[in-house]
Amino acid sequence: MTEALVVLCSFPDREEARRIGTHLVERQYAACINIMPAMESIYCWEGKLCCEEEFMLIIKTSRASFLGLSRELSSLHSNDEPEIIALPVVDGSHGYLSWLMDQTR
Repeated sequence: MTEALVVLCSFPDREEARRIGTHLVERQYAACINIMPAMESIYCWEGKLCCEEEFMLIIKTSRASFLGLSRELSSLHSNDEPEIIALPVVDGSHGYLSWLMDQTR
C-alpha cells in the first residue's frame, strides 16, 4: 500500500470539470487530473430515475491532501452532494509515486 490515492468525481459539464481540476492542481491538492470524455450516468436521486451525461475527473493525490481536496471539491462543485470517492493505490512506479507526493501538500 502506498500513500497515493485516486479520487473519482463526476461533473455535469466539461467546463466545470476543467475549472475545478485546474484549481486543485494549482493549489497542490492534486498532482494530476484527467478529464474523461462524456459518459452516461444512470442513478436514482430523490426518488427519481436520472440518466445524464457527465464528465469524470480522475484525480491523483496523497492521503495527506485528501481532506483539503475533499473540502475544496465540496465547496466548488455545483451538485449539492458531489461524488467524491477515494481509491487506494496499492503499488506503482517509484518515480511516478515520488513525483505525486512532491506535487501535493
